[in-house]
Amino acid sequence: MRTNFDVIVIGGGGSGLATAVSAAEHGLEVLVLEKRPKCGGTTGIAVGSFTACVTTLQRQRGINDSVAAHVEDVAQFAASDLEARNNGPLRRLFLSESAATLDWLQGMGVAFQGPNPEPPNRVPRMHNVVPGAQAYIATLQKRLMRLGGQILCVSQAQKLLRNCEGRVIGTQARTADGGVDFHARRGVVLAAGDYANSSEIISQHKHSRFADIEGINPHATGDGHRLAQEMGAKLINMDVTYGPEIRFVAPFKRSLLQILPTHGPLARATGWCVRLMPRFLLHCIIKRLLVTWQHPENALFDHGAILLNSNGERFCDELVWPDREIAIAAQPDKMCYLLLDGKLVEQYSQWPHFISTAPRIAYAYVADYERLRPDVTARGATLAQVATARGLHVGRVAATVAEYNRCAVRPLDRGPWVLLGPAKAYFTTTEGGAAIDEKLRVLDEHGHVIPGLYAVGQNGLGGQILWGHGLHIGWAITSGRLVGKLLAQQ
Repeated sequence: MRTNFDVIVIGGGGSGLATAVSAAEHGLEVLVLEKRPKCGGTTGIAVGSFTACVTTLQRQRGINDSVAAHVEDVAQFAASDLEARNNGPLRRLFLSESAATLDWLQGMGVAFQGPNPEPPNRVPRMHNVVPGAQAYIATLQKRLMRLGGQILCVSQAQKLLRNCEGRVIGTQARTADGGVDFHARRGVVLAAGDYANSSEIISQHKHSRFADIEGINPHATGDGHRLAQEMGAKLINMDVTYGPEIRFVAPFKRSLLQILPTHGPLARATGWCVRLMPRFLLHCIIKRLLVTWQHPENALFDHGAILLNSNGERFCDELVWPDREIAIAAQPDKMCYLLLDGKLVEQYSQWPHFISTAPRIAYAYVADYERLRPDVTARGATLAQVATARGLHVGRVAATVAEYNRCAVRPLDRGPWVLLGPAKAYFTTTEGGAAIDEKLRVLDEHGHVIPGLYAVGQNGLGGQILWGHGLHIGWAITSGRLVGKLLAQQ
């Protein structure tokens, strides 16, 4: 087995593959180590939005934009106290490079629809990949293979290797052939994703009461963060998470979008077809993604929806976040169900009340969930019918609703009834990462460069606050593209 390369990339998700492709395009010999049986990471299971400014697709639609405007707008997504913790220069660098990254992807054949609006962005900036985020993975992986890069799956980095001068020179990995030391002449790049499913890291940096809440990606266990910390790296914003929030469990069956080609001529043809689609048909596609990945709106609970566990019991105050999510994670199988009576079903069947949304793009109502997610939607004329449909104890459900109604401002008192679920509490992503400079080099607690060590994507957020859709994928692929080029310049 070959063990010496110019660059070793730890992680085969969006940021890792982008790093490898960029480095290989610049003539470097690259190895990607991926712990799972195939590449993809969190990027591969995402919707795939890519938010960028001053793009070719914006210009084609006559949209005038600027990096300065995007810098101002993105600062409005997070609350002021959280935004104050952002690494401004690094985020500006990212946004200024985002259009070049989008062009880079399109040059490989990745197709996008849009851009679409997302307030408070003053102009449309959200570019949606066609047919889904697997297009990034498939395209980058194919490109890397053509460039002679190497990928080893089922191969997990155990620890980083240093020479006597303190430079990171490789990694010790557990592979299908046993333990192997891999060496890198130019550098090792951490691209191993976030720690949303690491109860240990979440407990250490956020609070132990969140330990039972799962990550949306069960394999996001903070491997790169641990490796960085073992080398003395400074970690920033480790208490900042996107979530916890309620999300319906993912469907077991693959949708039509998931079986469409993700690279090659057919994928490019699909991209062109999407751009020419009538708006109503495009909204149908977006709505299917919406009911699969977006969370139910908190307004449902404000208007009287209640949560039941699999025993048919109410177990929390639905209006209190994040205690609500913590309570969900303590229920049997960590599952819950949202109960709506006839008044709520009627209310959430038309604007301005919706179950879930991608703002100003699509809205999903009760009927959309019945049509597109029958696996998480049960309707019945009586409470007994919806309880039976999901295997809940009919008597307990009836007793729970009766008890709730005795003191409720808006009692649940008539059909038709709808039960939405199962749902869980999830962390969707985490915002903590290694401190890095603008050359993506990892920094120690004193702000000094750790020679030979780089971090991209969620491992190398560097203190950025990237609230809003499409920024994490944008940073993942942009940081990978940049570090590949920078490694070649050494």
